[in-house]
Amino acid sequence: MLGVSDIIASVALLVSGYNLWQNKLKRAKLKVFVPPVIQYSSPYQNSNFEVFAIPVTLVNEGAQTGTVLSIELDVTDPRTKAVKRFYAADFGRWTMEKTRNGAYQPFAPISLAGHARQTETVLFYTRGDEEKPPQMVYEKGPYAFKLILDDGSLESGRQPPSVEFVRELRWYDARAFNEGTIPMYAKNWRSSVNA
Repeated sequence: MLGVSDIIASVALLVSGYNLWQNKLKRAKLKVFVPPVIQYSSPYQNSNFEVFAIPVTLVNEGAQTGTVLSIELDVTDPRTKAVKRFYAADFGRWTMEKTRNGAYQPFAPISLAGHARQTETVLFYTRGDEEKPPQMVYEKGPYAFKLILDDGSLESGRQPPSVEFVRELRWYDARAFNEGTIPMYAKNWRSSVNA
């Protein structure tokens, strides 16, 4: 028959085991959040270059360190079903002045300790001239996005962390690109997060 001290010791052992799992052993589990407003620019006439400035919050819900090696962005025009791919190139707010001066911090892998978080504005550039259409965003309306994190996981059958969201271009005037960007909004004014 178990005594009170045996029950207390068993409960303490279970609590210690759970704390060890939560604070030391639990694998990195990355979540990504995207706010309701992102920015877009296409500053060069008759070129394939477009840039999306997306503030991204990364959260590691695990105990072990997680690393984001790279981030990809797929943009889909729901009207034509065309998809154009972008890569994470720089950190910072996009402006023509910063572009002329090369004043961005280049994208580098982001390491997140257990239970840590980090927010960065990531600039996504077109992968190159082979990406079609030459200009993805050209008129008002919604556009679908998929942000995919490469966390270096080699587990077979496991999908990389990603988040899908829709942002709407409410006005379009290419003259805005001379200085900055045009905002794109979530219809419900809510952030998007991966499941």
